[in-house]
Amino acid sequence: MVERAVPDPEFEALLRHIQESRGLDFRGYKRTSLRRRIALRMEAVGAEDFAAYRTCLEAQPSEYEELLNTVLINVTSFFRDEDAWNVIRDEVIPEILKNAEDDRAIRVWSVGCASGEEPYSIAMLLAEAMGMGDFCRRVKIYATDLDEEALKVARVATYSPREVESVPGHLLEKYFERTSNHYVFERELRKCVIFGRHNVVHDAPISRIDLLTCRNLLIYLEAETQSIVLPRLHYALNPDGFLFLGKAETQLARSSLFRPVDMKHRIFAKVPQEWRRPLNGSFTANRPTRLDMPLPDVHLLEAVIDEVGTALLVIDDSGAVALANLPARNLLGVGEADLGRPFQDLPISYRPIELRGPIDEAFRGRRGLRLEDQEYRLNQTEVMRLTIDVRPLQRADGSVHAILLAFHDHTGIHGLRRELEAAQENLEQSIEELQSANEELETTNEELQSTNEELETTNEELQSTNEELETLNEEARSSNEEMESVNEELRIQAEQAAGYRLHLESVLRSMNAGIVVLDPRHFIQSWNRWSENSWGLRAEEVLGTSFDRLDIGLPVQQLRDSMIAVQSGSEEQTERQLEGLDRRGRRIICRIRITGLMDETGANHGLVLVFQDITDERNSEDYTRYLGRVLGGAANQIYFLDPDNLRFLLVNDSAQKKLGFNAHQLSRMALPDLLPDISADDLHAILAPLLGGELPELPLQTAMRFGEGGSLPVDLRLQYFSEETPPILVAMVYDRSERELSAALE
Repeated sequence: MVERAVPDPEFEALLRHIQESRGLDFRGYKRTSLRRRIALRMEAVGAEDFAAYRTCLEAQPSEYEELLNTVLINVTSFFRDEDAWNVIRDEVIPEILKNAEDDRAIRVWSVGCASGEEPYSIAMLLAEAMGMGDFCRRVKIYATDLDEEALKVARVATYSPREVESVPGHLLEKYFERTSNHYVFERELRKCVIFGRHNVVHDAPISRIDLLTCRNLLIYLEAETQSIVLPRLHYALNPDGFLFLGKAETQLARSSLFRPVDMKHRIFAKVPQEWRRPLNGSFTANRPTRLDMPLPDVHLLEAVIDEVGTALLVIDDSGAVALANLPARNLLGVGEADLGRPFQDLPISYRPIELRGPIDEAFRGRRGLRLEDQEYRLNQTEVMRLTIDVRPLQRADGSVHAILLAFHDHTGIHGLRRELEAAQENLEQSIEELQSANEELETTNEELQSTNEELETTNEELQSTNEELETLNEEARSSNEEMESVNEELRIQAEQAAGYRLHLESVLRSMNAGIVVLDPRHFIQSWNRWSENSWGLRAEEVLGTSFDRLDIGLPVQQLRDSMIAVQSGSEEQTERQLEGLDRRGRRIICRIRITGLMDETGANHGLVLVFQDITDERNSEDYTRYLGRVLGGAANQIYFLDPDNLRFLLVNDSAQKKLGFNAHQLSRMALPDLLPDISADDLHAILAPLLGGELPELPLQTAMRFGEGGSLPVDLRLQYFSEETPPILVAMVYDRSERELSAALE
């Protein structure tokens, strides 16, 4: 993908000032071209930077007009690109007239009309095809531009002999009136052309248009702005309307909104958007219904599901895994033992994305949803791109009894799409930059030619001298343009390199890990912020020194064998854990991952060491195992329950021995299954005050069933920890018969 340059705050502030003071919104224009043209005005007025030029605008309001003339390159002429206008005359206009039967009005919109040559060219072609009377009665041509001064010239419709040179002779004689030094466009046709100031990016588009011309405007806009303008142009056109672009504009090559009519001359037709399709199609019509279909074989269905290339999981209404086909077992790590387990206990429920929320939404809304382009990491190096479909499986009465999860592998498509987008963006950017430079060159050439003609008129005696000077100027200008082109390329490359460097430094600073880059001799090339904070050595102190002789609170000498193994290629990467002291004297445990620094050819140019502080993680794991041993060895019966369905999540050893069930059996059971005297609904009603936060603890006397088939009276004490994630219900069980026996003995 093309990397975007870091915005210049002073430049962006200048654009905001221009917009707020004069309503000229240049935010959608390409920053490179816009910056270059504003720099021309800054050089002309002697402004050193953007802040100084802003002061100049505030002091000299007339400078806004000069700036607008420089930024908006109003390069236009009658019948510009003659071959393209021949296609408009011979193919497009006859099609428009054929579609506009019953005397329907014909509407044309010229976007970026500049000084009016383009809309007047369309008017002449339509008048030739329809006749003057029919044209004046049915045709409306809307001509819009951002430059008010150019619109004033267009409204006058008066042109010099040089400006009408490209008008065919018979059209010039028929539609222009010759004055002493100028040509004036025909008055009756002029009344049908409506000029107005309009911003195609932000203002509402004109609708019901049969022919829309927008030539050499999109190439000056950013890609994001183009994506805004193209739907507006699509909306403006009639269903059978036509779009006429400039010869260098390729934005519609991959757009679904338009189809090419003549790609060479950039003429396109609107593609209507179909939002609904008829349900009563002919595919199933007149087909007899077969009533004697045999029921499918279960083994056949299982074989079909396993051979489907898509990984499928079915989650029933209790949240348990009801089905997993063979691709799902291979891809997602779901085995036979996981069938019947709560889906939330499986890693796939939260990796690559949290799926419990979408599953609940599908249950509640009874409609499916799609999770596009999810990254699924198989290991440290392999990454898949998955699209996950969440579909409700409904009963005959419309209720949902299960959810189907389908995992589609779009890794290849994702990679191809990114490569295609990058290639297209690079190609479009190169073409547009070239066209922009050609437009500027054409403007400069036209201005120079106009000056030369004035000099020839006023002083014919110096003609020979002027010709020699013109030749020298052409050569100098050619050399200067080549130097400017080279300088511009070097500047862009320098900006990109600076952007890459700043981006890399920001990434290294923000990482919560130490990154150390070594050259083949183990000399330090990079030392990030985490390493400075942990070991108390600044980057300037360690860059260029040997890592093997580094004196920090970590025994780095023990890493030498692993580093040599990776550097020699015997191991792709290694991981070590070392204990040491940080710069504050705190005990620290580091996990160090060592990988090679490889280029695109696979050659090794050094090592990359990633340091991670796992002290808190190790302490937490030790403390968790400690609590687990204490809980498991407790003499009391302790149960951890799911507060929603009262299923057993965890029981200690005393509870398993007393009940006569092992942990696997209990994971498939709920508390009401062991309480013969209380139904599940009654138990939920009893627990409601506790789960609602009204009681801190709930005592309950009842009988509990044991593995041998008998039951004993017990005392239950239940506590609800609502603030835990997830919330947990804890039950402690006391055998009341043992208590009564102890009391009697006493």
